[in-house]
Amino acid sequence: MSDSKSPAIEAVDVVRTFVIGDREIQVLKGVTLKVQRGEKLFLVGPSGAGKTSLLYTLAGLECPNAGEVRIDGVSLYQMKKTKQANLRNAKLGYVFQNFFLLPELTAEENVMLPSLISGKNARKKAFELLERVGLSHRAGHLPTELSGGEQQRVAIARAMINNPEILFADEPTGNLDSKTGRAVMGLLTEMIDEKGGTLLVVTHDNELAKTGDRQVLLTDGKIAA
Repeated sequence: MSDSKSPAIEAVDVVRTFVIGDREIQVLKGVTLKVQRGEKLFLVGPSGAGKTSLLYTLAGLECPNAGEVRIDGVSLYQMKKTKQANLRNAKLGYVFQNFFLLPELTAEENVMLPSLISGKNARKKAFELLERVGLSHRAGHLPTELSGGEQQRVAIARAMINNPEILFADEPTGNLDSKTGRAVMGLLTEMIDEKGGTLLVVTHDNELAKTGDRQVLLTDGKIAA
């Protein structure tokens, strides 16, 4: 059972190390962080600071070498793999810079995908979400037939299909022009606000980061004091 008083996300002394050839590179150097329920937190910092590694580790996508990650008070990496996968599918949503839409599926089928993984067929909801992001008229189109902004809106609809409590976004506007990026980010925050969800965003855009409740600066694998 999750504790309703616990933070939505908590990292305790998280260490992440990569081995490249005979070199060991420590990307995260003992990061401790709490993200409260309903908070919109933006992770900022220079390129190579470890922002994406931290986001992936908090999101259950990369296991830390040391330390602990808790979602709703439950230790994420002490769960069995199947429970981890179930939690990710049921509670967490993801939006990435490169969209990661499956090229052989239509926009509607891409949106449906997480619901199919959890054993549901949410075609009606997928269409409603595409309508919500202004793309119902593009439901039958393949990703190659969509602009970058349209693909990112499809990715947002896909991230929301299972009503996630926590949404992770890695440079969601990084491949978009500034006007499209602002529109996409506005849509993202609006949709998460409607559900009272928690949002954690990695961005290099300091102006964008100011739209959140809090900014956390990561430099050289550590949170700046």
